[in-house]
Amino acid sequence: GDWALYTASPLRAFENELGVQAPYGFWDPLDFTADGNKENFLRRRAVEIKHGRVSMYACIGYLVPESIGKFPGYLSPSTGLKFSDVPNGLGALSKVPAAGWAQIVIFCGLIENTGFFQGRQNIGIMRDASMTNGLGPGNY
Repeated sequence: GDWALYTASPLRAFENELGVQAPYGFWDPLDFTADGNKENFLRRRAVEIKHGRVSMYACIGYLVPESIGKFPGYLSPSTGLKFSDVPNGLGALSKVPAAGWAQIVIFCGLIENTGFFQGRQNIGIMRDASMTNGLGPGNY
């Protein structure tokens, strides 16, 4: 049918949001927003932005060592593992010691908990630290 006839649809609640483009309008093929809940929509948008950032960091982390080179010296002096010995991509999973991965996870948790050097904030569960300024996700 004609989309103009479905004026009572909960999807209409998000038709004027940033990113909605003609001719498709608001696009939600899996009906995550079928209930029309604005708070859930904003949380999902913030999570999408955060995941996009993580993906960009991952791409940079893969491309930079390939093009510019790796750090000099040792990644793990106690095991004699140099940065140059660690392959890029999934091959690094088996080379980096468990303590190294633990440090990475702890650092990520620290950044997540503190709002990326903005000071400790009470942001709530499943919220992005950028959502505390009233401007919306990603607007610092």
